[in-house]
Amino acid sequence: MLTLVCADRVGIVAAVSQFLAERGGFITDSQQYADRDAGLFFMRVAFEATDARMRDTDALRSDFAAIGAHFAMDWSLAEARHRPRMLIAVSRGSHCLADLLHRWQAGMLAVDIMGVVSNHPDMRRITEWHGIPYHELPPNGDKAGQEAALLEIFERSRSDYLILARYMQVLSQALVERLAGRCVNIHHSFLPGFKGARPYHRAHERGVKLIGATAHFVTADLDEGPIIEQAVERVDHRATPEDMIRIGRDIEAQVLARAVSWIADRRVLLNGGKTVVFR
Repeated sequence: MLTLVCADRVGIVAAVSQFLAERGGFITDSQQYADRDAGLFFMRVAFEATDARMRDTDALRSDFAAIGAHFAMDWSLAEARHRPRMLIAVSRGSHCLADLLHRWQAGMLAVDIMGVVSNHPDMRRITEWHGIPYHELPPNGDKAGQEAALLEIFERSRSDYLILARYMQVLSQALVERLAGRCVNIHHSFLPGFKGARPYHRAHERGVKLIGATAHFVTADLDEGPIIEQAVERVDHRATPEDMIRIGRDIEAQVLARAVSWIADRRVLLNGGKTVVFR
């Protein structure tokens, strides 16, 4: 799997295709996008090795480096069977975590879950039932210490991504910057209209007709990072706050699972304050 981002110019697709063809690479899927406003080109290519020259991934990377340098690419080449390593953070809400664990155990998510961290003990039982390490990190008034412990677990487990599956803690700017492009959050899409406590009750009071969820990369701007996926469902005057909470939780779980799946499949590329998602 080859992904790349570079300044848009003539010859990029031809160079990549010729490189693969010369080495017996059989392209099974190729998607590209030119952002004319930003002057950037994005590409994702899946290919199979039909020649022994293609089976040495390190050598293939070394050979492609010349093309990457010529076009000043930000590129990545990895075997499709490589599974990103993910650490999940959760508080007391179980819906997103339970959904991810189920999909992972059922073989529906091509990731390795390295552990679950939480500021509460509530999710220990379901996590350990799935055979995954659980790390309880209560803040105890020491936010810096809690984040240091979280980062230590992340790095010790050699995780590639931190997934905030309803982790009700605001990460410090230092941690956000440390994990730039590697931290994903999920939240209800009432923001910025209904911030704070009891958002579904406040939305019910206003008579909202759409309930949704947003998965995005985490940045220093709270809940405003590059969006990966969103979904909505219509409700009407008959929906109680409890109905809206139930519907919202279902959407949150589905949206986060899609975002994690697309990241695992290397379909998500950052484009400044937004993303390119090859589906």
